[in-house]
Amino acid sequence: MKKLVTDVVVIGGGTTGIGVLRDCAMRGHRTILLDRADLAQGTSGRFHGLLNSGGRYVVSDPESARECASENAIVSRIQPNAVERTGGLFVVTPADDPAFGDKFLAGAALADMPVQEIDPAQALAREPRLNHGIKRAFLVEDGTVDGWQIAWSATASAKQYGGQALPYHKVTQVHHSNGQVTGVAATDLKTGEEVMIDCSFVLNCAGPWAGQITRMAGLPPVAVVPGRGIMIAMNHRLVNTVINRCIPPSDGDIIVPAHTVCIIGTTDHKVDDPDHLVVPREEVQQMFDSGEELIPGFRQARALHAWAGARPLIKDDRVAATDTRHMSRGMAVIDHSQRDDLKGLITIGGGKLTTYRLMAEHIVDAMEEQLGQSHPCRTGDEVCPGNEPGHNYLVTHRLKDREADRMTSPIICECELMNRSMLVDLLKQNPLDNFDDLRRQLRVGMGPCQGGFCSSRVAGVACEEGVIDATRSTGLLKLFLEHRWIGLWPILHDAQVRQAALDEWILHGTLDIGHVPSPTSVERDPVDDAPIDETGPTTMEELPPGARAPQPATTTRRRTRAPRSQAANTPKETK
Repeated sequence: MKKLVTDVVVIGGGTTGIGVLRDCAMRGHRTILLDRADLAQGTSGRFHGLLNSGGRYVVSDPESARECASENAIVSRIQPNAVERTGGLFVVTPADDPAFGDKFLAGAALADMPVQEIDPAQALAREPRLNHGIKRAFLVEDGTVDGWQIAWSATASAKQYGGQALPYHKVTQVHHSNGQVTGVAATDLKTGEEVMIDCSFVLNCAGPWAGQITRMAGLPPVAVVPGRGIMIAMNHRLVNTVINRCIPPSDGDIIVPAHTVCIIGTTDHKVDDPDHLVVPREEVQQMFDSGEELIPGFRQARALHAWAGARPLIKDDRVAATDTRHMSRGMAVIDHSQRDDLKGLITIGGGKLTTYRLMAEHIVDAMEEQLGQSHPCRTGDEVCPGNEPGHNYLVTHRLKDREADRMTSPIICECELMNRSMLVDLLKQNPLDNFDDLRRQLRVGMGPCQGGFCSSRVAGVACEEGVIDATRSTGLLKLFLEHRWIGLWPILHDAQVRQAALDEWILHGTLDIGHVPSPTSVERDPVDDAPIDETGPTTMEELPPGARAPQPATTTRRRTRAPRSQAANTPKETK
C-alpha cells in the first residue's frame, strides 16, 4: 500500500475540482486531487462547449447570469488558449414570442451583462444560414471553450504551486474519527495499488457523483440531482457564432461552433444514476427539429456523434424534484460540520463550467473559514501556464502549425490535423494512457471519420515507436473503436450510414478488428465504459436486415453485448 500525507484532498477531477486544486495550492495548502477517470472526463468533457455570457439565465436565474457574465471575462483572460471569442446571438424565430426580447433586455441590465439589439438583417449578414424569418436579434459575449484545455492548463498552474493531480484513482472510503476527517482511501486503477492519504480536509467536488462520496464518509447523500442532457455534433461549422433562441431555456435551443464542428443541445431530464445516461431516439429527433428552427436545412448536414452528460444540480424546493430544467444553475456550498457534525468535509454543487473558478474560490473560502485562516484568492489574476495573454484560440491554429512542419512530420489524423510528432511526444510522456486519453488531448478520432481512418494509424505508430506492444495496441484500438461506436449508433442515418459502412469495411474487412484480443480490465475506462448512450449493435455487421436503409432495428445490444429490446435510435431520414 502506498501512503501519502497532505493537507487537503480534492475529490473530483472536473473543471471545478481542478480549479479547487489550483486555488488551494496557490493559497499555500498541500493538496492532492483524486479522480476515478481521466481529468475532465465526466460532466466537464460532456457538454456543448459554451462559454456562457449569462444570456441563457438573465430572465430565469439572474444571479447565475451575473456570475457567468463576470467569469466569462476572467476565464477568457487567464486561459485564452482554451477560449474562442465567437460572440453570440439570441434570435427570435418565427415560432417565438417577440415580447420575450423585452424581458431579455431588462434581465441583462439587472445582471450587468453586455448586450446589444441589432437589426435582423445584420444578424443574417453575420450568419447567412440563420432562419431568414427571425424577428429580433441580440448580440452578446458568448464564446466557446474547450473543457479539457481548461482542465490541463489549470492543473499545470496548480503543479507550479505544489499541487498534485492523480487521475485514475478511485476513492473507496473517507475516514474520520471523533467528528474530524482523517484521511482518504483510494485505488490506483492503472496499477491496482491501494493508496492511503492522510489529510485533515476533504473537498467534495464530484459533481453528479457527490452523493456517492458523502456515503463513503458514512453520511447521508447530499441533495445533488443529476440532470441528463444530450448533444449532437454536426460534421462542420454551420455557424461561426453561438446561436441561441431568445426564449426561456428549452430543449435544443443552442448551436455552438466548437473546433471544426458545431454542437446542438441540449435536453434536461432527471436521472438516478449519472453513470447510466441514455440518448433516446425521440430526443435525437427533437434536436434535429430544433436545429431546423434556427438553421433551415439543419437535417441535411451529417450528424457525427451523440453523447449525454449529467449536470450536478442542487435540489431546488421551488420546483418539482423531477424538473431539472427549472432548477437553479447557481452554486451551493454544503459545510458538513454544520449539516452532519463532521469537520473537514465540504461539498460543492451546481454552477456552470463558465463559473468553475468562482466555485473554487467559494469552497476554498469556506474551508479556510472553518480552519480559522484567511488567504487571498489570486486565481483570477494569474494567467495559467501555456497560455499567451491576449491570444485566444482560433479554429485555424493547427493549419498554420502544419504548414510549418508538414515536411518533417506526416499527418496522422487529417480531420483534426494531428501529426506524428504530436502523437509520439504524448505517447512517450504517458505510456500507460489508452487511446481515449490521447483523444482528449490531441482530438484524434473526433472529426468526420470518427477514428475510422486514423485510429489504426495511431495503433501502428505506437507499436513502431516501441511505446506499446502489438497485443496491447490492438486491444486499445478495439476499445477506442467501441467507444466511438456508442456515439454513432443513436444518429446512424443517411450520410452517416455510408461513412459507418466504409469504416466497417476497412476495420473488419481489412484489419479483422473483431477477432483481435480484447483489452484487459485495467485498460478499460470507468467512465467511457459506462453505458452512457442508448447503444445499438456493436458493429455494422450486427445491424438487422434493412437497417442500412435506414429503418429502426428491432434488436439492439448494450456494449456488454447483453440482449436488449430497445428499438434503434435512428433519426428520421431527411426527405
